[in-house]
Amino acid sequence: MKDALLRFSQRTATLSTRVGEAAAWLYPLLMLVLIVNVTLRYGLGRGFIELEELQWHLFAAGFLLAYAYAMVNDDHVRVDLFHARFSPRPKAAVELAGTLLLLLPFAVIMGVSAWDFVVQSWAMNESSSMPSGLPARWVIKFVLFFALCLLAIQALGTAARNLAILFGAESDARPDTSDVVT
Repeated sequence: MKDALLRFSQRTATLSTRVGEAAAWLYPLLMLVLIVNVTLRYGLGRGFIELEELQWHLFAAGFLLAYAYAMVNDDHVRVDLFHARFSPRPKAAVELAGTLLLLLPFAVIMGVSAWDFVVQSWAMNESSSMPSGLPARWVIKFVLFFALCLLAIQALGTAARNLAILFGAESDARPDTSDVVT
């Protein structure tokens, strides 16, 4: 049982790491778009709404797709009053409870809501309210939905790892993502 839980945890961590590392490439692209936009606006006196909106979308996609990656690496925000002083098994119990009672319901509820936004945006062929803005607004809404799904999957993987620790697995049963290459 422990081994199956740890294998599942490893698979979710690998998926989240690959998506997170791929999303990191959005930031150099964002910097390029920013440089082009600033150069055109201040160097040539011509601004483009499309570039400005693209900046927003690239930034949003970058951090949304990094949520699960942050969770794998334990880089997420934590209000830590007692957790740091706990031994491994109580830490695992707190992580498991928080994941199952707080994070997973949040990700599922928000994911369902996000899916409704995607479907509605797709159905009405929503685009920017600006005349020269970006078309297909459903794309960024789909990124939100995908990121929440990935976060829910990673939450299940984290829960599996913590459950394995409670069943007696090594407390350093953190997923090994060192071999992940994108």
